[in-house]
Amino acid sequence: MKLAIVTAYPPSKVTLNEYAYHLVKHFRQKESVTEIVLLTDKTEGAKDIAFTEDGCKITVKECWEFNSYTNIINVTKAINNTQPDAVLFNLQFMKFGDKKVAAALGLMLPLVCKLKKIPNIVLLHNILEEVDLGNAGFTSNKIMQKVYGFIGTSLTKLILQADTVAVTMQKYVDVLETKYNAKNVTLIPHGTFEISEEKPQYDLQQGPLQVMTFGKFGTYKKVESMIEAVEKVRASTGLDLEVVIAGTDNPNVPGYLAKVQEDYKHVPQVRFTGYVEEYEVPTLFKESAVVVFPYTSTTGSSGVLHQAGSYGKAVVMPDLGDLALLVKDEGYKGEFFEPTSVASLATAIEAIVTNAVHRTALGKANYEAATAYPMEKITNMYLNNFDKIITKKVPTQRVVLQATTVE
Repeated sequence: MKLAIVTAYPPSKVTLNEYAYHLVKHFRQKESVTEIVLLTDKTEGAKDIAFTEDGCKITVKECWEFNSYTNIINVTKAINNTQPDAVLFNLQFMKFGDKKVAAALGLMLPLVCKLKKIPNIVLLHNILEEVDLGNAGFTSNKIMQKVYGFIGTSLTKLILQADTVAVTMQKYVDVLETKYNAKNVTLIPHGTFEISEEKPQYDLQQGPLQVMTFGKFGTYKKVESMIEAVEKVRASTGLDLEVVIAGTDNPNVPGYLAKVQEDYKHVPQVRFTGYVEEYEVPTLFKESAVVVFPYTSTTGSSGVLHQAGSYGKAVVMPDLGDLALLVKDEGYKGEFFEPTSVASLATAIEAIVTNAVHRTALGKANYEAATAYPMEKITNMYLNNFDKIITKKVPTQRVVLQATTVE
């Protein structure tokens, strides 16, 4: 099977590039996948495809750009030229641009594949019905929110033209089936990027306890409350705590972290790491005592929560939206706080950093939840769904895509 994946890909800074990296890493180890064609955005640096594991050939075609109106033409040409057996789209609504027309044109590509009778699956990481448009940085204007809602409904209808739409949470399945009467939606969990062969070590290294957050900040992910909460915990416990803010600005809020750094320069032991390279991620998590999600809303299944679980970390989460659902659906555990309350966040952090037994118990529960859905299992689920699509399209020539791994 020659599998094309339409996605942003490292060193791209466009959203979902890290997720694509781990998809590719595991797809290429499947015996039934003979070649992966990456249909990616254009970047200055070379694409990161230097995997150490045995696997199939990877061909890179840089054929689209963020906010380009010609993406639909250029990606279609690349599909015509490479002739894949199947296409996987790694999407969210602003994947191809934050301009409405550019975004919409890109999201027509699954329909193009369907018209060309190429088996295709859209992995849709969020749905606009479950996004707080104000907190997520789209718009706070009520009229514009209604406009975005109409646009979102129209774009969702476009995406649902795909053979199959895979979403990462059961709630999304329910919404799409109820609102759009969709019959082609399936649940495929987000999955956990990396699961070490060695079980996590729950004893922490000497030095300050690291209270870490990881992501793109400035819209619904803001770090001021976390810094202030840690100050409260220091004052009440006398513990040696370091705040670690790992990641970059959300593209919608350039300069956000620089301003925070300036505003809180008087607070000791606050470290801003900047962009975290893939090889730096394990160390970042392993050295942390607790991972904090200082969110005021959510926009989909959290990759960072799955990563925290894979390293056996205790977490502090807001009691809202998709994060609360993930806890129920997938078995993650943590301390919860009220999203707008610094005091509540401080109480949640304190409950973990002052109690090593509790911290370890949370970490073990999260490791168990994370290991239930490794990326090896997730990629198998995609291959099984492609098998169903191909069987339906060519019933007399059934192609079985065995979800096996190269030894």
